[in-house]
Parts: sequence; structure tokens; C-alpha cells
Amino acid sequence: MDRTEKREFVTELNQVLSETSIVVVTRNAGLTVAEATELRRKMRAAGATFKIAKNRLTNLALEGTPFDGIRPLLKGPTALAWSRDPVAAAKAAVEFAKTNEKFVLVGGALGSQTLNADGIKALAELPSLDELRARLVGMIATPATRIAGVLQAPAGQLARVFGAYAKKDESGAAAA
Repeated sequence: MDRTEKREFVTELNQVLSETSIVVVTRNAGLTVAEATELRRKMRAAGATFKIAKNRLTNLALEGTPFDGIRPLLKGPTALAWSRDPVAAAKAAVEFAKTNEKFVLVGGALGSQTLNADGIKALAELPSLDELRARLVGMIATPATRIAGVLQAPAGQLARVFGAYAKKDESGAAAA
């Protein structure tokens, strides 16, 4: 990388980190190309991004972002994972770490809150943003269907009463 490429990389990483909600710092010494490709594929499927970056360039990119607290974690061969969904990157990283001992969670940050590896694991156990939205819609929809049922019951009863009166009037008019 020449200086121009480094500057562009730092600018792009800074912009991405300014727009994201979570950053997971990992150590990945000894991952094969196939394993790294598999990790990137899993991250992408989860809606997260995984990037290996020089610590010095990452430190420069952290300037002005809420993730300043992860600077001490950037030692040795590190890589970053991030996503807009606060749980996606953590879930994908934790899942991959379970199956590959060369991939180690170091920590990360959720907004300005710095997390250790246990914090990232705890975050990964939470439901994703989409799951929470589905639950919320389900909770909202259930009372609405109950309300509709309750509101329809009196209307149905009224319809039956009016129907009975109509039949009574018809039979009374037919008898006269």
C-alpha cells in the first residue's frame, strides 16, 4: 500500500465506523485462506463486514468515532467485524469462534461502551434486530385481533337480533 491508498483506506474505515453501531475486535493468527473466506462469507450472510487491517491505520481511522475505547485491544494480528445491527457481527464472530480455535474474540465496542470478550459473547446471545421486530409485531397484532373479535361479537349479536325481528315481521306480515 502506498500513502494514497493508506489515506483512502483510513478515510473509508473512519466513515464506516462512524455509521455503524458495533465493532468486534478479533485475533486470527493462523487462519488459512479457506477459513478466512468462510468467515467473511458467514459475516456477509449475517449482515456484517469483516476486515483485517493494520493496527496503526485502524487507530487513525478511529479518530472522531465513538469506538475510541477499542484502541488498547489493537495489539498483534487483529481484525475488525462491524454491522449496523448491534447483534449481527457479535453473533457471527462468536459462532465462528466456537468452530475454530485460531479465531479468538478480544473484545469490542457497542457505541461508546467498550466490551471485553465475555461482553461480546453475552451480546451474541441476544435476539437480532429482525427477531425483535418480529416479536414486537406479533405482540402488537395479538391484542389487535382480540380487540377486533370483541368488537365484532356485539355487532354479530345485533345482526342476529335484527335478523330475528325481520323474520318476525315477515311472518307477522304473511299471517295478516
